[in-house]
Amino acid sequence: MWLRETDAGMARGGSDQATRLRLNGRANGRSSQSTRAVNGTAPRETGSLRVLVHDFAGHPFQIDLSRALARRGHTVQHVYCGSYTSGKGRLDTTNADNLTVVPIPTGESFARYSPVRRISQEAAYGRRFTRVASTFRPDVVLACNVPLVATSVSASWCRREGVPWVFWVQDLHSLAMSAEAERRAGSLGRRVGATFEALERRLLRRAAGVVSITDDFTPMLEGWGVDPAACTVIENWAPLADLPPCPRDNPWRQRQGLGDRFLYLYTGTLGLKHRPELLYRLAQQRAGDADVVVISEGMGEARLREMMRLRPLRNLHLLPFQPIEEYPDILGSADVLVALLEPAAGTFSVPSKVLTYLCAGRPILAAIPPENLAARTVERAAAGLVVDSTDEESFLVAAKQLRVDEPLRAALGGSARAYAEATFDTALIADRFEDVIERAVGRSSAQACAGEG
Repeated sequence: MWLRETDAGMARGGSDQATRLRLNGRANGRSSQSTRAVNGTAPRETGSLRVLVHDFAGHPFQIDLSRALARRGHTVQHVYCGSYTSGKGRLDTTNADNLTVVPIPTGESFARYSPVRRISQEAAYGRRFTRVASTFRPDVVLACNVPLVATSVSASWCRREGVPWVFWVQDLHSLAMSAEAERRAGSLGRRVGATFEALERRLLRRAAGVVSITDDFTPMLEGWGVDPAACTVIENWAPLADLPPCPRDNPWRQRQGLGDRFLYLYTGTLGLKHRPELLYRLAQQRAGDADVVVISEGMGEARLREMMRLRPLRNLHLLPFQPIEEYPDILGSADVLVALLEPAAGTFSVPSKVLTYLCAGRPILAAIPPENLAARTVERAAAGLVVDSTDEESFLVAAKQLRVDEPLRAALGGSARAYAEATFDTALIADRFEDVIERAVGRSSAQACAGEG
């Protein structure tokens, strides 16, 4: 879901080292039996922990997990980068007494496309994170989507303070970084890439626990010497309760003046490598019978604006990220939801937009590398049509097929929602994360005891 940045206060934690050690000791004897109530919100029979969930991007399902852990009696602080432009989850603390949300700035807009500035910003961000963590004094840190340099800084703090941390792996960042560095700088780039690969490998081995989003990571992690006993596979999801299916004719569609026009909708991050030109070509092809709405910010959106300046299209509408409260209506207003992923994307990454799209009960038109986990997810759910991200002709043919075949749209949309309802059970997912957290705390406590002996 996509949220404008909001302010959140920093909360102070009062637990000291002795309290943390007592909690760690209690964690070793916790029952793993779930006592969830019918509504899935009752806490398990475990001692409470101070959990710092560090999701750099601030995406929807990570804050969904933070809320679930807080409902179970844990004291949770959710930290994200306030300067990173992307779709955000519901980052308020309504009805979440044990949850605080803290945005950390980088001082300016995050320079994701400038390697030198980005590394400097990552290091500074990591230092700011350690100050927040020192104030909160967590018993465990769960880190997701955090850039490698910032992860290294925060991992060093965890090691000094004796705080176990869990590496929640969305993708192996160093592999993409190595490929890009080699493309830009040849043999010198390969050496730079090897440095980042060594860093990521070292961080994974030192983490008290590793959560990966697919079994496909397992061979690589084993090859890097990561302890299999420390690894757990938990697939990504979307916060189903926040994304009810909505009617096509709703207040958001009416406010945009879209009337009853057929609507292709794209939401989320849009970089140049996503090939934003596909959205322009889609609007060109369907100029007579459909509109294309793009909700995004950044370089890809700027590229579309430049194309529109040179050759305007009345049926292509560019909008900034929208308030999160509007998101169910935004998705509901669409006839087809569009997902793009760049050809060089990691094999394993799944854009959160694809998962949230599944909740909407609308068919998905996906231009995604066929080997990517997102493509396999859409196909497994029977939720849409998937074409190779480099095949413009197939993309436009699939778009036309969805435009003219209403029964196909209905079948794919129904399958999408059914898959989400069967798969995105936050309570069960929180059970599994609690197990991971408890094992990480227990493993760290056992290692500390062995060191003292």
